[in-house]
Amino acid sequence: MNDVFTKKGLEPMLLHESKPFNDPDYIFELKLDGIRCLAYLSNETSLRNKRDKELIDIYPELKSLHKRVKDKCILDGELVCMVEGKPDFYSLQKRAMLSDKLKIKLASKFTPVQFVAYDIIYLKDKLICDLLLLERKKILEKTVKECDFMSISRYFEEKGVNFFEIAKNQGLEGIVAKVKDSTYQLGKRSYDWLKIKALNDDDFYICGVKLKDDGTIKDILLCTKIGKGYKYNGSVAMGISKTDARVILEYVKKNPDKPLVDKADAIFCKPKLVCTVRYMEKTKSGSLRQPVFKGLRDDKVWK
Repeated sequence: MNDVFTKKGLEPMLLHESKPFNDPDYIFELKLDGIRCLAYLSNETSLRNKRDKELIDIYPELKSLHKRVKDKCILDGELVCMVEGKPDFYSLQKRAMLSDKLKIKLASKFTPVQFVAYDIIYLKDKLICDLLLLERKKILEKTVKECDFMSISRYFEEKGVNFFEIAKNQGLEGIVAKVKDSTYQLGKRSYDWLKIKALNDDDFYICGVKLKDDGTIKDILLCTKIGKGYKYNGSVAMGISKTDARVILEYVKKNPDKPLVDKADAIFCKPKLVCTVRYMEKTKSGSLRQPVFKGLRDDKVWK
């Protein structure tokens, strides 16, 4: 498969959810609050999100990542923006929404992002997905030369419960568990990789808004896809940035749709915009308790 650097389009391996556990057959890594992407590194750097969208123009500080690897490769990892020592999704999403070149240049200096690599799936003109995870980890460590803009994810063995409690107490997203002898399954969701969340957050589709008297957004209406239909998940009002609100309102006005539920004061739209919402728990009806809007997901689309 020597043409992956010209065609791109590889899809990363996906995860199922789990509760904390201990197991000597697994390794455990931090779950990073960022944007998943593949880094194609040869004589230049290309960063592709889950939609296969090129991201390097948005994060120009990462243009030289290819100089930090010993051979041509493709790395799986996460883009993160660190604030006070922790990944900050809100700051990262603010970066993701920028389009003005001058603003992007300034943001790259004041709120730089970094790429955290946790797997390598291609090396020296061939895919290495069939190698076992710990073999790939060793190759990754030998291939990447860490710097301020690129690091390698560290992992622990066996003791997932203690590691989870540490992540939770530090206010981090959670951890990821991976079977030591698992292969890399391109584009597939596998029980070999498990995400264990310390904080509840999920992706929802925006199906409408409620407006204030001045025409700005009061609430964002949320839904999920169930079979061929949609399930209403209530609304969220806290945490909506001006930038996201502007994008959402413009989309809603241009893409009207029939009401999903009986809300006389709401404006409904086609559910294609994806957002992430953090919440305490779900009610029996599917609504969210104490929801906080985290941001739009430019790396995900309606399917």
